[in-house]
Amino acid sequence: MIQMRKLIFLFLVLSLIQTNVNKTLYAQSIPVTNSADIYLAIQKLKVLGSVLYVAAHPDDENTRLLTYLSKDKLYRTGYLSVTRGDGGQNLIGNEQGIELGMIRTQELLSARRIDGGEQFFTRAYDFGYSKSPEETFSKWNKEKILSDVVWVIRKFQPDVIITRFPTTGEGGHGHHTASAILANEAFAAAANPAKFPEQLKYVKPWQAKRILWNTFNFGGTNTTSESQFKIDVGGYNALLGKSYGEIAAESRSQHKSQGFGVARTRGEAFEYFRTNSGSAPENDLMDGLETGWKKVTGGIQIEKSIDSIIRSFDFVHPEKSVKNLVRLHTSINSINDAHWKNKKLEEVKSLIEMCSGLWMDAFTSNRFAVQTDSIRVNFSFNNRLGSLVVLKKLTIDNFDSTFVLNLEKNRNTNFSKTFLVPDSKPVTQPYWLAEKMEEGYFNVADQQKIGQPDMDPSYFAFFTLNIEGKDIVFKKPVAYKFTDPVRGELYQPLVVLPPVLVLPDALVKISKDSNSFKGVLNITAKKKNVNVSIKDIGLLKKEKIKSSFTPSDFSILEKDNSQQVDYTIKASADNEYDFRVNISGSSKTYNQSLHEIKYDHIPYQHYFEQALVNNKKLDLKTVGKKIGYIIGAGDKVPDALEQMGYEVVLLGDKELGRNNLQQFDAIITGVRAYNTNDWMGSHYDRLMNYVKEGGNLIVQYNTNNFISSLNAKLGPYKFDISRNRITDENAMVNFLKPEHRVLNYPNKITQEDFKGWKQERSIYHAGNNRDVKYETILSMKDPGEKEDEGSLIVTEYGKGTFVYTGLVFFRELPAGVPGAYRLLANIIALNLKKTF
Repeated sequence: MIQMRKLIFLFLVLSLIQTNVNKTLYAQSIPVTNSADIYLAIQKLKVLGSVLYVAAHPDDENTRLLTYLSKDKLYRTGYLSVTRGDGGQNLIGNEQGIELGMIRTQELLSARRIDGGEQFFTRAYDFGYSKSPEETFSKWNKEKILSDVVWVIRKFQPDVIITRFPTTGEGGHGHHTASAILANEAFAAAANPAKFPEQLKYVKPWQAKRILWNTFNFGGTNTTSESQFKIDVGGYNALLGKSYGEIAAESRSQHKSQGFGVARTRGEAFEYFRTNSGSAPENDLMDGLETGWKKVTGGIQIEKSIDSIIRSFDFVHPEKSVKNLVRLHTSINSINDAHWKNKKLEEVKSLIEMCSGLWMDAFTSNRFAVQTDSIRVNFSFNNRLGSLVVLKKLTIDNFDSTFVLNLEKNRNTNFSKTFLVPDSKPVTQPYWLAEKMEEGYFNVADQQKIGQPDMDPSYFAFFTLNIEGKDIVFKKPVAYKFTDPVRGELYQPLVVLPPVLVLPDALVKISKDSNSFKGVLNITAKKKNVNVSIKDIGLLKKEKIKSSFTPSDFSILEKDNSQQVDYTIKASADNEYDFRVNISGSSKTYNQSLHEIKYDHIPYQHYFEQALVNNKKLDLKTVGKKIGYIIGAGDKVPDALEQMGYEVVLLGDKELGRNNLQQFDAIITGVRAYNTNDWMGSHYDRLMNYVKEGGNLIVQYNTNNFISSLNAKLGPYKFDISRNRITDENAMVNFLKPEHRVLNYPNKITQEDFKGWKQERSIYHAGNNRDVKYETILSMKDPGEKEDEGSLIVTEYGKGTFVYTGLVFFRELPAGVPGAYRLLANIIALNLKKTF
């Protein structure tokens, strides 16, 4: 009672508000840890071996091998994905580019939580399919990305490095081959102090024992042989109750945006390896290496202590191991090997927390922490198994408190503190997006951020606890916690926002004739009583413009309310406009919009963009008014069509079945519409009748592979879909039929229209097995390849027209590429004027 009185008095002094003591028990915010997990983690304390796996993309990693290395051999196991997968295909939404990279980053982190590996990245940007490492390096800046691989090796200090792909091209994708080239060059460069010496401020040169290629048999290519070194990775772990193939399938199935859900496997499964450099293994991956505590001076006694903890571990009462784990923490802290000392100290600290059943939580009921506003943070503690634990200190940003609080067995202690979020608190932005990126890589100046898989949480709480007589500091992110009526208690990242958000109605504004355009800015207050003024526009290129805003000065009284501002701009040329907002009481200007990505299988993702509007004045003529658009896997083409002046009606299964299709001047199918909508096949006859009666059906690319099979017919005559693509966005485009109306009406298409394309020209062309009734309009090729004519095929059917195209309008239109707008306008007009 005396202790509680002291505690209440202390909280009053600290302005901490005591709430619901002993009444609230919060659910776990992390996966539940059981005694089997703890026991395996204690065994892992004995192992000081490490393996780094290197490949190009999320989903390239061999999850079965990673699981085996991490959970059977108990090695520290890492996966270095050279890119974040930004250029892949998104099967669950319309996110592309950096947004897709954010999704795939989180899917990789989910996979690692299952298979036990650690995740790393370089600064390289996945710019889409590449046919050669030469093309890849021309965009990545090879030396820069090589330095990143060297950095990860020096920091991780792997004993063995394994690549998923060879340097000789059997991996197919240019990124795949490039990742192997980088890994093999970095194997030597990491040991050379003359290479990237600026890194040696933080790390030391490191020579791995060997680098191996994990040969494969998939995609019709078998690079394995019985003469190669092999290991069986298909074992069963009785502690976990699963085989490594079963765990690996769960891990791989996290790559949901790529459609990589796989079946669990059981039974022996061999992985094969070819040695690229270093001594070849004969009996074990770690041949010639010490992977226990003998490699560290004074380590033999530490290993004995770990053995003792293992022998005495009580699966029913893991708290009995806490005292010896605390002693082990002290012993490890005395060794000189900084690398393994820091790693094993973290492992032991985690085990102390798990064995004691200690619950520490820092959370808020607010989704956002708003600059210049306040936020209330709740703290919760429960010493569930009754170890000797005293809470001594709590630190969060500039708030620091010290006190003495004995945490009694299974008793909840909860209190709160309200903090001011200063204007100087950075918004929550992925660190790799903080600076404007280059074509092939992100600009990250902070050396110590490179390789880091995710952004840092906005707030950390540091708890100093005395456990069994030793002070230990625990670091916990402050999270947003809420209860969903269906999914229950959930934790999501806490996001720091500016006091106002500025969102333009479109990031690209198309204008014709006189360069005048209009738009709408949506100004949202993230706190109460915000007085707003908008007068200032930043310009990428200096020129005289006329602008007006209605209204230009206003107040938003309630949090989360918005005000629409109409703007008009007249300019003499294309430009990029930075809309800036002033609010009373602040000397700063605000020009950021918030983008949210929400999927149940990953944490919610947020990032900020400047409120930039790119104006493109086009020599663009359009014919026709009304477009029916069938949504596919998700793209932003409908928005671009509206900017071009068309009325766009979105069509789903019901709309296709009920609407009078002849009202549409053209019907366009979204990317992969036939792959993602199983009902498309049932509308084949209706769509063909629409064409026959005078309509224009335009089918954008679909795929026909192991991820997305194509069962429905697409056109009036037979054609197949190949995997042919033109990855060089600057590839020469030849006009096979320069007099064809698609190249002449209503816009005269020239070579100028194929300048400035982004990432690629076209994908998934119509194959060579096509009916002679189809006309081919364009041909193009990548370096060293034959001309391909399948990017745009056209045929007349009855009174109407059918078009299949792999041209990447879904990339070029949101990017404001003028020629893409002009060519698409011509494709839409194909059946609206037969002569010109």
